[in-house]
Amino acid sequence: MHKVAFLTLEDRADYVIDDELAVAELIARGIDTTEVAWTQTGADWSQYALVIVRTTWDYHLQPQNFLRVLGEIDRSGTRLENPLQLIAWNLDKRYLRELDERGVPSVPSVWGHGGDTAVFRGLFTSLRESEIVIKPTISGAARDTFRLHAPLSDDTVQHLTDTFAGRDWFAQAFVRAVVTEGEFSVFYFLGTFSHAIRKVPKAGDFRVQEEHGGEIIPIDAPDDVRRVADQVLSAITPAPLQARIDLVRLDSGELVVMEVELIEPSLYLRTHPRAAANFADAIVAVLAKR
Repeated sequence: MHKVAFLTLEDRADYVIDDELAVAELIARGIDTTEVAWTQTGADWSQYALVIVRTTWDYHLQPQNFLRVLGEIDRSGTRLENPLQLIAWNLDKRYLRELDERGVPSVPSVWGHGGDTAVFRGLFTSLRESEIVIKPTISGAARDTFRLHAPLSDDTVQHLTDTFAGRDWFAQAFVRAVVTEGEFSVFYFLGTFSHAIRKVPKAGDFRVQEEHGGEIIPIDAPDDVRRVADQVLSAITPAPLQARIDLVRLDSGELVVMEVELIEPSLYLRTHPRAAANFADAIVAVLAKR
């Protein structure tokens, strides 16, 4: 019997996790599947045929340690999905710059490291916007993500200076459709489309994550959403076991990439009757190649 591990986080707190749906599907197929905290010490990774990075949603707090653990798993002889090379690439949001060079449309951005009053106040001019969002290039769950309006107060500038001291960050024009239409998330398993949702923030907020009160709406992916998501996926190699592609609509009506999640994507398996089975089918296909 194959043994499979889903990597998770030790402190689940108030996170919404529905991986038990996929675990049940795999167990029904005769695959011994368990969830293991990525921070667990002394784990024997070699006992597993496959280790899947799933809900490690605190990795951004210690990214180098996270990569170290994944390196140990990779060297143990078990198969790691998504592959370590792909995860390391996706860890830093500067992957969006590479995708842009490959012809994938994304939200216009400015990139920087640290900064002072002139740098942060100058972002509005650089982006030609009066409202922007700034966040670290390595982040998760909207941590240290700020929605800013011009002009910035002295207190806000000081807070930004302190928050991003010695850190890489990027700033984007605030996409107004996020609070009206929301974000589209499209899910693929082994390069095959599975399901889609729309995420809308609660009133007065711009963060779409459930932990911040966002609403998750199952949808049939519109043709333009599928077309752009397919384009994004085709620019990523190797084809990942799991991928979530987040898209937003600019004022012009163009759909662009907000994020490509290849590390520990929330899969929202509960939102579609076939989603958990689709994921399990993809995992079985990976195991069959061993």
